[in-house]
Amino acid sequence: MSDDIRYEVKGRVAIVRLNRPDKLNAFTYDMLAAFRDRIDEAVRDSAVTAIVVTGTGRAFCAGIDVSLLEQSVTEGRESEGRDHVRDGDLPALFSFLLRVPKPVIAAVNGVAAGGGFVLAMMCDMRIVADDAYLATIFSRRGLIAEHAMSWILPRQIGTSRALDLLWSSRKVGAREALAIGLADRISNPEALLDDVAAYVEELAASVSPRAMAVIKRQVYAHWSAALREASIECEWQMNEALAHSDAEEGARSFVERREPRFGVLEVRLP
Repeated sequence: MSDDIRYEVKGRVAIVRLNRPDKLNAFTYDMLAAFRDRIDEAVRDSAVTAIVVTGTGRAFCAGIDVSLLEQSVTEGRESEGRDHVRDGDLPALFSFLLRVPKPVIAAVNGVAAGGGFVLAMMCDMRIVADDAYLATIFSRRGLIAEHAMSWILPRQIGTSRALDLLWSSRKVGAREALAIGLADRISNPEALLDDVAAYVEELAASVSPRAMAVIKRQVYAHWSAALREASIECEWQMNEALAHSDAEEGARSFVERREPRFGVLEVRLP
């Protein structure tokens, strides 16, 4: 396991920390593979409710290491070293996070730029330190909206705002990120991980892990589905949910005015 990726479990939270602060946590190929492995470890752990991705030092992530970018430019294509890529993965970097059946939260502690911006956007939520900023960077390197940002950004913040950020590659501070929908919450830097942990613990105490997994799958699948298709799928998914023991426990806990005791989410990875 690369020491550039740190992993720990605190309570119901698995923290995956990018740990290359002298390089602003820029990814190497070894880090990409280790990051994927640690995410898988968190998915398998039934005691983990949610996964938090953050960085060490003053950066969340500055993207892919500049030496790898230089190699890609020299070769005229993205370099090899794709040990983190598996069958069925989309080409977009970190897109596998969209299929993780647990909430994945970016705790953006500092600059998130380029591939680091992509990583933050591939997480389900972004809780941002009030002194952090995000930037796409691509256009300032002569590059285009890569890793599906041309698809994700307009759905998150609207077409004109997405074009602005992709064209200009300007820095977006925490307050603006919250206002336009890039960030979901802002936190004091010293309290960032505590705030994220408190949110996860609230989920763990009151929400069905199975329900969260199905809801995440529904939301991403239905982004590009027609209303009729989504409605029909929701109908049979609701029937499945009603037949599950979590629905019985949810109703009983409401009647008895207590916190529910839902079952754990058992996940088997290929």
